[in-house]
Amino acid sequence: MANKPSIPKGTRDFGPIEMAKRNYIFDTIKSVYSLYGFQQIETPAMETLHTLMGKYGEEGDQLLFKVLNSGDYLKKVTDEELDERNVLKLQTKLCEKGLRYDLTVPFARYVVMHRDEIQLPFKRYQIQPVWRADRPQKGRYREFYQCDADVVGSDSLLNEVELMQIVDTVFTKFGVRVQIKINNRKILTGIAETIGEKEKITAITVAIDKLDKIGIDNVNEELRNDGISEEAIEKLQPIIELNGTNDEKLATISTILKDSEIGLKGVEETKFILDKLAAIGLNNEIQFDLTLARGLNYYTGAIFEVKALDTPMGSITGGGRYDNLTGIFGMPGLSGVGISFGADRIYDVLNALDLYPKETITGTQLLFINFGEAETEYCLPVVSKARKAGIRTEMYPDKAKMKKQMNYANAKGIPFVALAGENEIKEGKLTLKNMTTGEQKLVTADELISAIL
Repeated sequence: MANKPSIPKGTRDFGPIEMAKRNYIFDTIKSVYSLYGFQQIETPAMETLHTLMGKYGEEGDQLLFKVLNSGDYLKKVTDEELDERNVLKLQTKLCEKGLRYDLTVPFARYVVMHRDEIQLPFKRYQIQPVWRADRPQKGRYREFYQCDADVVGSDSLLNEVELMQIVDTVFTKFGVRVQIKINNRKILTGIAETIGEKEKITAITVAIDKLDKIGIDNVNEELRNDGISEEAIEKLQPIIELNGTNDEKLATISTILKDSEIGLKGVEETKFILDKLAAIGLNNEIQFDLTLARGLNYYTGAIFEVKALDTPMGSITGGGRYDNLTGIFGMPGLSGVGISFGADRIYDVLNALDLYPKETITGTQLLFINFGEAETEYCLPVVSKARKAGIRTEMYPDKAKMKKQMNYANAKGIPFVALAGENEIKEGKLTLKNMTTGEQKLVTADELISAIL
């Protein structure tokens, strides 16, 4: 008996309805990116391990899918090395390539390789799958899509303003109410300086980032466990419990950080972004949130995160400013800012809120019934005419029982069925049936097309 087919854990098949929904998400995001002057690029699924290794930290390196060399991949390995079973050493000889872990490192490599061809500032977007050899669990996959947009080669904060407009536009098109959160790495550095724990910035920010999940008491306990002094924790309380309008919070934090040059710089940058967005006007709320602390080893300026308001889902978009994207490839000093939409989480949000437009998940609009050779010959020109008019049309390929063909239409959710038997052909017309209402009427080819359009 043949083995039952399966797919690797952490990967998924997507059927026609799922693909229609996913394409709606991708097409919406692409259309907005293009609206703001971003250009699409693609990079190979595989990169050299020289490109990938050492860019994500030790844990990230372990999550890279390595690809065995083609042909005799053991030719460079001695029997002694095989006996040693030193996995890391063997990998370097057996594998020269790996599947990309994210879109950022391949983008950095692309910018360096094509620096003489691209126009700075370079506004690119990329929607492609990435792979991580992670332990599969609910909501975490080994293969998933990222939808990134970045601007490199410009320090202007207008780029941050524009990216927030993109976020607002995309979720407005989806009909999803979101809250956009903004903070700045420089403000977090200033806070650590002000409370006298500059060297513990990572521990402080990792702890306060959990405020919503574990509450203030547990955050304080975590800070104590990380060696933060009681005096520093006490100074931190009014900062992380800060509330009010964005302007009120900025004014208060400016006073608290009055002796921190870098902290005040972060406040100034945040105020610029928020003031410009207030003048433009967004459909969704943007909130200055001092507890937001993502990607601290990576981001150097503004940081963003987006959460859906009407269904619990965690972060569905994030990003921020980084100062040295291409430095890892020997081209230092190129600043950038970017965002990434979480396509899989957005898919779940749109499902939970039932926000997919019906036309995006409806395939065929019109099915022609097949009664035989003569009837098919009569219908085929009308089939062609309907397609030219933009109607998604099928001709049932086989002469089958009427019930079977109608069941096919129902199973696929086809809203209209056309049929032409001996009587219709004599009159030069067709019968058009609305599968939703059950209504039938005798129409010409042009009337049929008008009725559906």
